[in-house]
Amino acid sequence: MMAIVELCRFFNSSQQPLNISSGEKTLYSSCADIPAVLIFYLVMQFINMFLGIPTNIMVLWLIRKNKGNSSTSDIFIGHLAMLDTFFCLVPPLELANIFYLTTSSSTWYVLRFFYGIKDSSPLFLSCICLDRYMAVLHPITFTKLKDRHHRSVCAGITWFITLVYAAAKCVGNIPNFEKVFTVMILATFAFMLFCNISILWALRQSAPGRDETHPTKKKAFKTVLIILTIIVFNYFPPVALFPFQEYFSPDVFHCYIHYIAFGFMDISSSIQPVLYLSREKLPKTLCFCSKNTECDDDAVYTINQ
Repeated sequence: MMAIVELCRFFNSSQQPLNISSGEKTLYSSCADIPAVLIFYLVMQFINMFLGIPTNIMVLWLIRKNKGNSSTSDIFIGHLAMLDTFFCLVPPLELANIFYLTTSSSTWYVLRFFYGIKDSSPLFLSCICLDRYMAVLHPITFTKLKDRHHRSVCAGITWFITLVYAAAKCVGNIPNFEKVFTVMILATFAFMLFCNISILWALRQSAPGRDETHPTKKKAFKTVLIILTIIVFNYFPPVALFPFQEYFSPDVFHCYIHYIAFGFMDISSSIQPVLYLSREKLPKTLCFCSKNTECDDDAVYTINQ
């Protein structure tokens, strides 16, 4: 990682003008008019550190322990837990940078790399949502694709995109680069909504000849509804605010909107593993079939987050 950071510093310094101002301020002093927003953001980050690190490590331990009986989505959940554990190490460095160091400090390269890692977490969430969507809506195709080799390839591609994006964000002066995040968060948010709403609609339907939904389906419906609510809670603020960045003044956006939106998004590093652990005691898989097919043991829907 340090090699990437040094590379970021090289590219950034090579593109800096020679007449850089020496009177730079700390982030806190530049946003002194609304300190409550920075305090809110830091509280969210330290919740991530104290709650997110142990819960994500526990998720990784459980996935490894249950490796022989794990769900198809566990490979993506495991990679997401690794990403979140990595991001949860940030708060002490971020605290020092906000209050004591100027925005030209070399540690901001490290922070921007961490931010880039977290920005890409919806990509792994989208993989999880797609896996569950296929299990519920297309169980026959899902059964044929149950081999996890392609999931490992998908996870590898996602990590490659994540690291390239994080390295580009680390450079910090690519023109209009913030629009990449806006497009990514809008696309992944819409995709996750589509997958989860489709799953809810399928689970809501009763079986042929029955007037009521099976109790197991009702339990899965509630679980998916909770997952959908958390996705909206974590990712709707940046989705709703970032496309309209040009309508805010630079000071308001960077000192207020930016930290409110990312405060809600970043807390997902704690909420997601807690949800997974809370569902660990429930049955790991549920099988749902289309109306005209018999239930296949391989066509399963994972209810763990």
